[in-house]
Amino acid sequence: MQLEPTETPMSTVASWPGQAEQWLDQRGKGAWIAAMVLGFIFFWPVGLALLAYMIWSKRMFSGCKHARNKMTHAKHAFRSSGNTAFDAYKAETLRRLEEEQEAFQDFLRRLREAKDKTEFDQFMEDRARRAASPEPATE
Repeated sequence: MQLEPTETPMSTVASWPGQAEQWLDQRGKGAWIAAMVLGFIFFWPVGLALLAYMIWSKRMFSGCKHARNKMTHAKHAFRSSGNTAFDAYKAETLRRLEEEQEAFQDFLRRLREAKDKTEFDQFMEDRARRAASPEPATE
């Protein structure tokens, strides 16, 4: 293997963690867990480091590819395409979608408040009705 003038031996060495991460991601959460368990068995700090990394990168609680794909989509969403008309259209569409999302979340909040008020009013009516009705005397 010949190195390109811009490639250094250090960059080849530094890429192995990224390659290991990709390899584990391709095999899923089970591979990450197996690597962590093996790390604990052979040298506990490695297992602990893998556990910390899995929690920090949210691999422990969601699919491995999910977090990475979300980050990749976010990068592409705001990157310029080189076409100014399309970029303006994309920016306007994203702005409009954000406004619609905020309006929908506001609607859901008002809907929850109305439901809560209705339930509370019903509770107060039932309570007042029970207090007003004479209870049968038990002897």
